[in-house]
Amino acid sequence: MTVYEALKQAEARLREIPEPRLDAEYLLAEALGTSRLMMLADKGRTLTEAEAAAFEKMAARREKREPLQYILGSQSFMGFSFKTDRRALIPRNDTEALCEEALRHVRPGSAVLDLCTGTGALAVAVKKLCPEAAVTAADISAEALSLAKENAAALQAEVRFLQGDLFAPAAGERFDVIISNPPYIPESLRGHLQAEVEKEPALALFAGPDGLDFYRRIAREAPAHLRPQGWLCLEAGDGEAEAVAALLEKDFHSIRVLPDLNGLDRVVSACGL
Repeated sequence: MTVYEALKQAEARLREIPEPRLDAEYLLAEALGTSRLMMLADKGRTLTEAEAAAFEKMAARREKREPLQYILGSQSFMGFSFKTDRRALIPRNDTEALCEEALRHVRPGSAVLDLCTGTGALAVAVKKLCPEAAVTAADISAEALSLAKENAAALQAEVRFLQGDLFAPAAGERFDVIISNPPYIPESLRGHLQAEVEKEPALALFAGPDGLDFYRRIAREAPAHLRPQGWLCLEAGDGEAEAVAALLEKDFHSIRVLPDLNGLDRVVSACGL
């Protein structure tokens, strides 16, 4: 079986997923141990038995709607490659808008806290892009933290990791910048999301009846953990930015709502009083 034939068969097999051809290309490139572009430049290449078996195994997983990033084992974020698996939510490109906004407020020597760190993508990216900042990452999930620590080690980023519920493990500490991409999907949508999303950790997805439970807690607790004129930067779910901004009006000023790569309101940042 050639590369061309393998791709055609896989595209037909994966026809129920959003981008069957593209996913087939990424999976086959992984099976061949080469880049997608190099593979496409040699479509007449014949697969070995081992390569064909590896591709078949990965295609079968994707057919069952397992996220592509879990199968490939990595996802790019802010120019860095992060290990991805079932222990944590997959980093999204939209979240780069949150990282970029946070970096606007990070200075050498800044103390930064990343809540609900997941894979550690935000914390590690901030540390890599502003090495003189002191970065702390927290998550309630021991599994997510184990993955985040692996990513920090692989990218040689010195990040302090804490386990606990939101601010609890950082009790008594204050930071110059607090970042969070918390769970924000309304509980009523459980079981009605894209099949791939449903396979990510529920702990990182759902946040009460209206999806705002974590924002309420962060808005209430963040002031006690921010240094004077410190910044809070949050990712908001679809259609939630205005409501999140309203929650910050009491204890913050200079509230900004910023779009993601698709032009959707995605980031809410605010300065503490």
